[in-house]
Amino acid sequence: MKKLLAILFTVLIALPAFSQLNFGFKAGVSTTSITMADAKGVTSGGATYTIDMLKGANYGIHAGFFARLSISKLYIQPELLFATRSNGYTLSKVNSLTDSISVKQNFSNLNIPIMIGLKFGAVRINAGPVGSLRLNSPKDLINNPDFKAMYASMTVGYQAGVGLDILKKLTIDLRYEGSLKKYQNQIESTAGTKFNLDDRPNAFIFSLGLMF
Repeated sequence: MKKLLAILFTVLIALPAFSQLNFGFKAGVSTTSITMADAKGVTSGGATYTIDMLKGANYGIHAGFFARLSISKLYIQPELLFATRSNGYTLSKVNSLTDSISVKQNFSNLNIPIMIGLKFGAVRINAGPVGSLRLNSPKDLINNPDFKAMYASMTVGYQAGVGLDILKKLTIDLRYEGSLKKYQNQIESTAGTKFNLDDRPNAFIFSLGLMF
């Protein structure tokens, strides 16, 4: 145990000499992809609706801070990002040609990616887990006391991608974000029947950052 503590202490003392710590600000956009296998049939009061995704209505923006600890070619980069995302749905009343409305849900999250990567000159590759903490309660799709919204307060996914550092100041990142938890967005009837409206979205994320 004494030897292990001595080795750990030596590593901690020597680490600053072989590593570099940078901080930075980043912001960007994302485009998300949400799939619904079939239109959902939901009875609300005396009416039955079908719920479909609106194509091309899913997008988001993000901004926040990051820290990068570099040890030779290896680096670890935790991030703290405020992110927004919008989903669009169409609600159509069954057996009606005119009763159709569009509903947009806006989500605000605190995203915490922890990326581990390798640097090859100015080029980087990285991957790691990301946790998303929901900060708001989106607008209900169906405004009816028969139903209640069910939104996961925390979801877990992963990110992987490539990056580019220009003059060791400007950073560019392109990542893919995938899901480790399904069905972030649900509604439930008073009878206990749950309707899965979508999966946790997969996203392509583009970011620009300034490192100092």
